[in-house]
Amino acid sequence: ALEAHRLVGRYGGRYSLGVRLSLWGSGAAVGSFPIEAARPALAALRDETGESTQLYVREGDRRVCIASVERTGGGLRDTVPVGAVLPLDRGSGGKVLVAWVGETESLSNMNAAELAEIRSRGWAESVAEREAGVASVSAPVFGAGGALRAAVCASGPISRLGERPGERLAGPVVAAAREIEGTLGS
Repeated sequence: ALEAHRLVGRYGGRYSLGVRLSLWGSGAAVGSFPIEAARPALAALRDETGESTQLYVREGDRRVCIASVERTGGGLRDTVPVGAVLPLDRGSGGKVLVAWVGETESLSNMNAAELAEIRSRGWAESVAEREAGVASVSAPVFGAGGALRAAVCASGPISRLGERPGERLAGPVVAAAREIEGTLGS
C-alpha cells in the first residue's frame, strides 16, 4: 500500500522514501537524487531556451516530475507540476527513461529501433504525444558508474518549437544533463 501511494519506493532492490513523501520535505532527495543540485541547471536551461524545464525520475511503470522551472514572461507555456505522475510511453522524458533500460515489452508505443536511435543520438523528442500542442526534448542524466538517474526536459508549445524540436533544443538539453551529472559527482 505504501508503494502504491508512492510513500516508499524500491531503488536498486532497497526501500527508501518514495517520491510523494520526499516531495513533502523541502529540498529532500528523491530516491537519493539531490533535487536542489539540479535546480541551477534547470533554471539556466530555461533561461537559454525560453521554455519550461523539468526533471523526471522513473518510478515503476511511470515517470514522476521531481523538479520543474517554469517559463518566465508571456506567451504559452507547458506547465508540469512537481509530483506529476506521467506515462513512460508518451513524451520525450519517458522515452529517455526507457531507452537506457531497453524495455519495450510493456510499452506498446515504443519499439527497439526507436529506442536504439534515441540512445545513438543521446536525446529524445516528442511532438503532441503526451498532450496535444506540446513538444519536448529530453536527455539522460547518468550517475556514478553510468547508471541512468533521471531525464532532463525542455518543453513548450509546438507553435514555438515546431515539428522538430530537437533541432533547436537538443544541444542545450544535453548540456544541462551533463551539468547536472557534474553536480552529482559522476
